[in-house]
Amino acid sequence: MSLRTVRVTPELQDYIVAHSGGTDPLLEELAAETAGRFGDSAGMQIGADQGALMTLLARVTGARDAVEVGTFTGYSSICLARGISGRLLCCDVSEEWTSVARRYWARAGLDDRIDLRLAPALDTLRALPPGTAFDLAFVDADKPSYGAYWEELVPMIRPGGLLLADNTLWEGRVVDGSDDEETRAIRDFNDRVARDGRVQQVIVPIGDGLTVARKL
Repeated sequence: MSLRTVRVTPELQDYIVAHSGGTDPLLEELAAETAGRFGDSAGMQIGADQGALMTLLARVTGARDAVEVGTFTGYSSICLARGISGRLLCCDVSEEWTSVARRYWARAGLDDRIDLRLAPALDTLRALPPGTAFDLAFVDADKPSYGAYWEELVPMIRPGGLLLADNTLWEGRVVDGSDDEETRAIRDFNDRVARDGRVQQVIVPIGDGLTVARKL
């Protein structure tokens, strides 16, 4: 098998960001505040290159309405909301984290297009009216629930719409023999998506791995 990969050094990562839409002062400030306030938890935030990709995917697919499971401090929701033409439903359980998101949504001029629901995401999704449909979904929440989120979301995505899932390479632990609960959950999720005849999918090795699946 031919290996066509490159090791992404910090210098190369900076180059990638600079040539992928460049830096965004608001998102940089949000990333810095998140790192300063939440320490190790800041690792849950997506990177600038992944954010640029998600905005681009939303735009090129003509997505109108989207849903995000796992909002944290709002970086990914800003990227998604900038790419869609309608509304973004955000699902999270933390008032502390999402209070930061609310401030940055307002500064980005997006707060009137984002609907935040503070409750377990499965409860929120299952309470949506029958016939609710989205053009795009992004999952970046508790890993053991990925499979359950998938089964709720796939029927809600319009044909041709996208489902995105973060952390699907799990720092390489999906192939290194790790046997903790979260690693098993990601492996099970990846297997589930790979055999799901309702979608076409690819895992993009950006950030910690981003699954991009198109609803058939």
